[in-house]
Amino acid sequence: MAIAELGAVVLDCPDPRALAGFYAGILGGTVEGEGDWVDLKLPGGRSLAFQKAPGHVPPKWPAPGDSQQFHLDLTVADLDAAEKGVLALGATPLDTEDRSRTWRVYADPAGHPFCLCAC
Repeated sequence: MAIAELGAVVLDCPDPRALAGFYAGILGGTVEGEGDWVDLKLPGGRSLAFQKAPGHVPPKWPAPGDSQQFHLDLTVADLDAAEKGVLALGATPLDTEDRSRTWRVYADPAGHPFCLCAC
């Protein structure tokens, strides 16, 4: 039997509302809250939360000597179309070396790495 159930994944960032809006543009859902804590309520009942961290330092990727802290894998049907969408929302490509792979790596506007993964 499980001891707990996952409530939400929480990302530290300088502007919770703006970063929630970025992910809402990718994942859909509804942005709720203001100030230091904002939730993105996703279809299917999941949520992604954003917490204000004034001293936020973005993780480095790739950096063998530094931790990326975490990353999100986002499943998509069409990598090229999804890439156009995330770039329009403000994502930054982190890995443009090998376009033959089934995933591509980006940073969100606060610098957190995420991958678009072909399903």
